[in-house]
Amino acid sequence: MALMPVSDALAAVLAGAEPLPEEMISLDEAHHRVLARDLAARRTQPPQAMSAMDGYAVRAADAATIDSELTVVGEVAAGRPFAGTIGAGEAVRIFTGGVVPGGADAVVIQEDTVAAGKRIMIKEAAIAGRHIRPAGVDFREGDVLLRKGSRVTERDLALAAGMNYPHLVVFRRPKVAILATGDELVMPGTTPGHGQIIYSNGYALHALARSEGAETIDLGIAADTLEATTAGIRRARESGADILITTGGASVGDHDLVQQALRDEGIAMAFWKIAMRPGKPMMHGRLGAMGVIGLPGNPVSSYVCAFLFMVPLIRALSGRSVIHHRRERAVLGRGVGANDQREDYLRAHLEERDDGTRVVLPVNHQDSSLLANLAAAQVLLVRAPFAPKAEAGTACEVLRLPV
Repeated sequence: MALMPVSDALAAVLAGAEPLPEEMISLDEAHHRVLARDLAARRTQPPQAMSAMDGYAVRAADAATIDSELTVVGEVAAGRPFAGTIGAGEAVRIFTGGVVPGGADAVVIQEDTVAAGKRIMIKEAAIAGRHIRPAGVDFREGDVLLRKGSRVTERDLALAAGMNYPHLVVFRRPKVAILATGDELVMPGTTPGHGQIIYSNGYALHALARSEGAETIDLGIAADTLEATTAGIRRARESGADILITTGGASVGDHDLVQQALRDEGIAMAFWKIAMRPGKPMMHGRLGAMGVIGLPGNPVSSYVCAFLFMVPLIRALSGRSVIHHRRERAVLGRGVGANDQREDYLRAHLEERDDGTRVVLPVNHQDSSLLANLAAAQVLLVRAPFAPKAEAGTACEVLRLPV
């Protein structure tokens, strides 16, 4: 099978990926969930004109000149409105958040008055509308303020509460099952034997999936046997996973059994080689509603492929309005060589200079086994297939890695 271009591979992964069913959850549970419906305000905020300062509610015409004297006829505090209407020559003591009394059209802050019993003297002329928050200045009933497909931030939670929503309708979280393969893998904290390595891929993949709002299911490490690999795939189906991620065993060696196990379980393979670096031996297929992504075993390849393919799939199933990574413009801090037929994703440092210029410096060693370089990188420098040699200062495109 010829190497599939990255864009075609991503289109195949996302084909048929529709948002998961809706569910209603409490506001307390809604942080970083994805709205399944537009949210329109159920109330006007503020519902009446409110004072923005501590001071005195007045008629601006009565306090238009310095040394004007007014009679204080009442008091307003937040939640305790004044029952009457302000008349000529009158003022009402008011506190921040208090409802502006009828007849008043300005607030004079307390620092600009001199009080003597029930009388105040104005030391700064009032201006109509000053220090008053008009009714509806924040939003009005019926205003659509949060949109379907948006991921709820902590600020959105405050807004939804202010709009009078105790519950939100969101899309169900995708379930991502992760299955590692390989006799050589041992868990962190153990002493590897001869030829063994510490298992690291899963920790990054679980964290990456959870950061995108997915639930994750750890299927552990399958031995390099067809039976063990098949058993792991079946556990993913039984768990109700929406996505199965495998790591390792994606090549064509005698011990790379993932593709055979997937085929034996009836998974239709869309591709198993991509024209990208790192990550050429990546697979994708479907088993019913479950999407399957077979990642390479090398840790950098595994992470980069998950970032480029798993993340958009999670976002699509989550109902996000934006599912693709946004490419940013930058300039090369040092030259890079010509590229071959594979699209390159080089790990790189990003420097933002005082003038706003973003400068990209690829790490010196791009081997797909080097975790330290991956952890230190801020971006992936994208190099198109057959891109010519480029000198320092040349414009380029990058993808920011999560922080």
